[in-house]
Amino acid sequence: MSSFPSSLFAVGSYAAADEPGIHLFQFEAGQLTPWIQAAGVINPSFLLWHPRYPWLYAVSETSPGAVWAFRLADAALHPLNQQLTDGDSPCHLLMDRAGRWLIVSHYSSGSVTVLPVLADGSLGTPTDRVQHQGHSIHPRQEQAHAHSAVFSPDEQFVFVADLGLDKVVGYAFDAAAGKLQPHSQVDTRPGAGPRYGIFAPGGRSLYMVNELDSTVTLYGYDAAAGQLEARQTIATVPLDAPETIAAHIHFSFSGRRLYVSNRGHNSLATFAVAADGQLTRQATTSCGGKWPRHFTLSPCGRYLLVANQLSYTVAVLPFVNGRETIGPVVGQAAVPQATCGQFRR
Repeated sequence: MSSFPSSLFAVGSYAAADEPGIHLFQFEAGQLTPWIQAAGVINPSFLLWHPRYPWLYAVSETSPGAVWAFRLADAALHPLNQQLTDGDSPCHLLMDRAGRWLIVSHYSSGSVTVLPVLADGSLGTPTDRVQHQGHSIHPRQEQAHAHSAVFSPDEQFVFVADLGLDKVVGYAFDAAAGKLQPHSQVDTRPGAGPRYGIFAPGGRSLYMVNELDSTVTLYGYDAAAGQLEARQTIATVPLDAPETIAAHIHFSFSGRRLYVSNRGHNSLATFAVAADGQLTRQATTSCGGKWPRHFTLSPCGRYLLVANQLSYTVAVLPFVNGRETIGPVVGQAAVPQATCGQFRR
């Protein structure tokens, strides 16, 4: 039986096929210790662990796009297969809690594809593909750019953030067939550029980070109807901040704080979450590097780990003052063009 580190952290990056683009670390007491590197995938910029088995999935952010499946065994990542995704520049992966379906968002083609996860962890051919059409007002919004997807808490719906359309597009999800049925859509502010969404604990609200205007929008969620309603939009940086674009979003384990990363400003914004879901920005603190593209919380809840793409590092920042205030860097690891970090939980 294979033995893995008790706390395993995988980091994706932009890399050529002959360069190590996937980096696995052991994490303990705020420190990252290198364990495994894997080459062979072009631009594995987003990674995702299977919820039950030691299987890791990595996009190949290329045109045409693909997703790789790996099995972790004997201190190595073993490729299971590579599956074309029928889209260009896949940039995000979403999996259902049962680990049966992988939903792939494509930035360049503005499309979303569903792939089945087979019994051995490999990926089957797509069961569905939906194509977005349109544009908005920003120069980067010349066409659809599907950037990420999130399940509703009951997994009856999938909500896709389309940066190019200034829309959050909702689909009813058929978990038996792996199909997406158009269901709803909600507009953001023109030029906002929705990038990444997360449901609040309890499932009554969705928070969407908007990349282009560096804001967060709170949506109330009607679970019975599968509908979103905008209730608040708030800036992620101070008014006098230099040009910046927001990136990732995450809740504290308690649900009382929400964090957002700001690229250019190179900061992490901390928001207090009121009982009605409304946000108040409390602080913006250093991300410990440059261009914080993605971040996550450690399973112990004591640290926040940031993939700082342009400083080629993953920074470890502790939580202080009740584990919800972000402190200064206590550790870091070198990863060229780090883009995404995911714990195996």
